[in-house]
Amino acid sequence: MSIPETRPLRRGWRRIILLTIAGTAACIALSLALNYLLLFSDTLSPFGRSMITATALPLLIGVPAFAYLGLKLEEARGYKRTLTRLASHDGLTDCFNVSAFGALIDRRAAPPQPVGERRGAFLVIEVGNLRQINMRFGLAWGDEAVKLVAETIRASIRSGDIIGRIGSNEFAVFLPGATRENAVDVGERVRADVATAYFTPASVSARLDVRVGGIVFEQDLGFDDMFRAAEETLVEATPADQIRLSVINGNGQRAVH
Repeated sequence: MSIPETRPLRRGWRRIILLTIAGTAACIALSLALNYLLLFSDTLSPFGRSMITATALPLLIGVPAFAYLGLKLEEARGYKRTLTRLASHDGLTDCFNVSAFGALIDRRAAPPQPVGERRGAFLVIEVGNLRQINMRFGLAWGDEAVKLVAETIRASIRSGDIIGRIGSNEFAVFLPGATRENAVDVGERVRADVATAYFTPASVSARLDVRVGGIVFEQDLGFDDMFRAAEETLVEATPADQIRLSVINGNGQRAVH
């Protein structure tokens, strides 16, 4: 460990030692002062003085000490929750990042299910004109466009669906148990809602454009297989395609619709 790294640690331990010494000294001083005052009381018996001392000192010392300790513990839990969320969520859009999104899907797909229930859909949503927005209005407005698209997708999908940001201009949505009709409905709703979203960078009205591709599957698939198949479908899409889906049946055969 280098010297610059040890200096903050040493300063931290120094503060802890000083705080411990000061707190202990304050407790001793408080105890002595209380016992000194009670010593000159003619109305209290030795037993009464001991009871007051035994009750007052824990109240005067323990309540502030444990309240302070509880506050610090709650702050530590808050920091831990924040760090955990930062590790699993995209900082700009608050969607799952690609690693957490993939792990979550793999866990959802892992338990064996009856053949009739091995179905779902996976959509890839690409912001088609993000590069033009960045070039024309700047990266800050590009970030605002990405956030707006994320909010619009989140409001357009079903309650049990999962959204993740898988690239600088790409999102993915996992729709467990969805049929082809469900996937088309969600994809078209996302496209329509994004196209009509209010976006005025630098007081100029601008239209956001997204492309949607995906798969509907009737067998167990992991995240990598879902993403690969959905990305291929999106790449194969033509400008005339509003939403392009491929269906993978229980035999692993793929058909594009």
